[in-house]
This record gives sequence, structure tokens and C-alpha cells, in this order.
Amino acid sequence: MFSIEYSKVARKALKAMPRNTARLIIEKIDALATDPMAPNNNVKKLTGHPGYRLRVGDWRIVYTIHEHALVIAVVRIAPRGEVYQ
Repeated sequence: MFSIEYSKVARKALKAMPRNTARLIIEKIDALATDPMAPNNNVKKLTGHPGYRLRVGDWRIVYTIHEHALVIAVVRIAPRGEVYQ
């Protein structure tokens, strides 16, 4: 199982959003930590940037996987229109 590390920006975004939305996003990230290579249609590899994105409703989670250390680093959590800027 992979451990999860949140960046300062990601933690701040989770605190600012409604609690039920934050809980849903955390549940999806925890499910991803059990098996990040499982087939999931809400995960795509980013083009032009290292890492992946997870779609949860209108929210996007950008993360990287460090397989040698078994860590998923959550880089950014933002609404769809803002996450890629």
C-alpha cells in the first residue's frame, strides 16, 4: 500500500472546500493508495507535465507516484477550470 503526502497547497484547498466534498476526495485518494495502477476511468496521465490527474466530480486532483518509495504525492486540488493553470 502506498502512503499519501499532501502538499501545502493541497491541504489548504481541502480545508477551504465544503466538508462533504473534502471527505469524498479523501476517500477517492485513499482508494487510489491501495492500488494506484488499478484500471480507473477517472485517472489520466498528464501530457506535458509529470504525474496524473484524478477526477472527482468538478474537482481535479493532480498527483505524482514515487514507486521506489511507495508514496503518492498530492500536488494540487482545484476545480476543473483552475487546476491546470
